[in-house]
Amino acid sequence: MALTVIGTRMSRTFRVLWMLEELGLDYTHTPAAPRSDTVRDVNPQGKIPVLVEDGFVLRDSTAILTYLADKHGALTFPAGSPERAQQDALTFRILDEIDALLWTAARHSFILPEEMRVPEVKESLKSEFACNLQGLSEEIEGPFLMGETLTIPDLILCHCGGWAMTAKFPEAPRAFKDYAKNLRSRPAFERAAARD
Repeated sequence: MALTVIGTRMSRTFRVLWMLEELGLDYTHTPAAPRSDTVRDVNPQGKIPVLVEDGFVLRDSTAILTYLADKHGALTFPAGSPERAQQDALTFRILDEIDALLWTAARHSFILPEEMRVPEVKESLKSEFACNLQGLSEEIEGPFLMGETLTIPDLILCHCGGWAMTAKFPEAPRAFKDYAKNLRSRPAFERAAARD
């Protein structure tokens, strides 16, 4: 099995690198920028990350995380279980209430053509983000979102926390800071962070 991850570490690609390190899998990392020729060769949309496994191509960080977790039986609960339903609910909530706000702010900061940007929208996104993160932080069972089991939504939420700091979003609640600090101290996180 030959695994290749394409995308720069300072993007959602980090989530995939972190999962691969947690799983202890051998893989090749090709740090390519969005819309580069390297990326477009496997994803005509030019978006990252992209996972290539023996000719099979999978796009979208959450789809990749779910595929790898299910395939290797780790960082997830079994499909069809109540725990998996709760895990999926957390994943979708984080994508909707946290990730989407950061992505929209990024689009209006540097991704969209300048004439299409609406910088004024960012203040409302930051306010909504702060409210949503507070709510999630109050529900952390500890040490992970689902108690003692590290799962996909933890990787996504922790990554979003770092993204929010870089984007100068509101300071996170203390409970979230403690939660994220614990995750960032994991050896797999540190190995992924050392990529590129």
